Amino acid sequence: MKYSGSEKLEIIRTVEDSSLGITRTLVPLGIPKATFYNWDDRYPTGGGEALEDRKAVPPAIWNKVPEDVRQALVERALDLSELSPRELAVSFTDERRYFISEATAYRILKEHDLVTSPAWIVMKATDRFDQPTIALNQL
Repeated sequence: MKYSGSEKLEIIRTVEDSSLGITRTLVPLGIPKATFYNWDDRYPTGGGEALEDRKAVPPAIWNKVPEDVRQALVERALDLSELSPRELAVSFTDERRYFISEATAYRILKEHDLVTSPAWIVMKATDRFDQPTIALNQL
C-alpha cells in the first residue's frame, strides 16, 4: 500500500509515542520494519518532503553504445557495403579501438535497414533418387 508523506510522518510519530516496541507497534499497522526504518532515516535529514514518494529513475545502461559510435558504424557500413556485420564489427574494432560485438553491429545495421539477406541457392529435389535405398536405415 502506498502512503502519502503526511501518513508516513504520522506513522513515525505513532511509533515514537508508543509505549510498545517498534515491532509490536508496526505489526497491527501492517508495515514492515525495514520500510519504517527507511522512512525514519529519511525524515531527520529531509523533513516531510523526504517522505513523499519519488519517481523512480531508470538506471543508466552501462553497456549502451554511444550515439557517435553508432553513427560511425553506420557510416562505415555505408562506405564498405560488401562487408558482413561480422567483418564490419572486426574492422571497426581494429580501426577505432572500440569493441563492438558482431551481434551489436548486426542490431545497429538492422535498425538502419542495412542488413541484406544472403543469396539463397534453391535446390530442387528430383522425382527419384539416383541410388534409392532398399532396406531400412540404409544410406
